[in-house]
Amino acid sequence: MSPSPVSFRRGRSAGYGRRSRGGAIKMRLILALFLVVMTLASYYAGTRKEYNEITGETQRVGLSVDEEIALGLQAAPSMAQQHGGLHPDAQLQATVDEIGQKLVGATAAGETSYQFDFHLLADPTTVNAFALPGGQVFITMGLYKLLESEDEVAGVLGHEIGHVVGRHSAEQMAKSKLTNGLTSAVISAASGSSYGGNAQVARVVGQLLNTKYGRDDELESDKLGVRFMAKAGYRLEGLVRVMEVLAEASGGNNPPEFMSTHPSSARRIDRIREEIAKYRRS
Repeated sequence: MSPSPVSFRRGRSAGYGRRSRGGAIKMRLILALFLVVMTLASYYAGTRKEYNEITGETQRVGLSVDEEIALGLQAAPSMAQQHGGLHPDAQLQATVDEIGQKLVGATAAGETSYQFDFHLLADPTTVNAFALPGGQVFITMGLYKLLESEDEVAGVLGHEIGHVVGRHSAEQMAKSKLTNGLTSAVISAASGSSYGGNAQVARVVGQLLNTKYGRDDELESDKLGVRFMAKAGYRLEGLVRVMEVLAEASGGNNPPEFMSTHPSSARRIDRIREEIAKYRRS
């Protein structure tokens, strides 16, 4: 018995739907592959390998030192404004300047082309310090007032100088462009399909890649901070105390280290103590 017109139309419709879905998935995969190729091409064309004499590592960066300096100088006023501007106490600012420039002058940081400036921010509540590309270093009053010695201030500033000479911002910019592009490719392939959940997985993977880079940079800056403090004659345990201050200030509310751009305070203290012991044995 031949199929009825109704059943015949259903069969054709179902088959056509399967072919359409298959064709759509194929097109998304082709688009994703195209985006991956373009991302990789852009990454390697827009970055270059450079050997960092201070860290002893070869890095892939997309900015020259002059571009890092210009970027940092351009961003500095805006960053200061976000924290209430510069602190009005000229004596406190002079102390920060003196400690920072002593660290630079006594170490390999002073042999670079970076233009180091140290800024005490007025923000009395935020406990933070950070460095912009090129040598603009900031510490908030919220953190400064918790420090009890010049050694501790030197620990904070030495760590931030480490970020600058380690070229972490330039390296992160290049890596972020790559991971964001690859993540977009995966999302393009997964969107609208039965595998749409992969888009969320791709975002998480991209985040984890970037947080790993962040943790590695923090540990490297701690290591450089120890080296710079020693060269400048500061007591190395000051950096250990800084980590303890940061742990106390967090009130135990740190996110799990696995999902954080900063390693746990306990891990950082252990690594800093190891670095201090290694330095004193050498």
